[in-house]
Amino acid sequence: ILLLIRNPKDVATSFYHFSNGFSPLPSYETWDDFFTAFMTKKMAWGCYFEYLSQWNKYAADENVMTITYEELKEKPVLGVKNIADFFGISLTEEELQSVVERSSFQSMKNNSLKTHGTFGNVLFRKGGVSDWKNLFSEDQNEKMDKAFEEHLGGTKLGTKLKYDVYCKA
Repeated sequence: ILLLIRNPKDVATSFYHFSNGFSPLPSYETWDDFFTAFMTKKMAWGCYFEYLSQWNKYAADENVMTITYEELKEKPVLGVKNIADFFGISLTEEELQSVVERSSFQSMKNNSLKTHGTFGNVLFRKGGVSDWKNLFSEDQNEKMDKAFEEHLGGTKLGTKLKYDVYCKA
């Protein structure tokens, strides 16, 4: 199992834009309204912290490889190589480069009309790291950090996310 996780602040930011762009989901007039819903577990797909907490039970299993979105953005070649190794897939250098190029966010966004139709415009917005800084207030940042520590502090997934988000990205 490949478990891809992401900075909860960027998850919230991305889901805010996704919710407002996808009519079957509730939309939010303001970021503050969305943030309150996100932090009080009123999201269509549940609480991201609880999701990570559940996956943390399996994080040490040999059949589970955890990788962060931030890790893949920072070092895509190494990330794809590690994923291929985990699944026992041997790639030539040419195949490795092809996978890296074709799986980049920009490549997927450019091909989204073919792969996802008009829904691609909703799925592929920016694909960046740390876009949360454009929305979060200082108070919201502190609340998110506190929730992160309460749910994931000292766990394997929490430690990995914290390292990749705060130390590497």
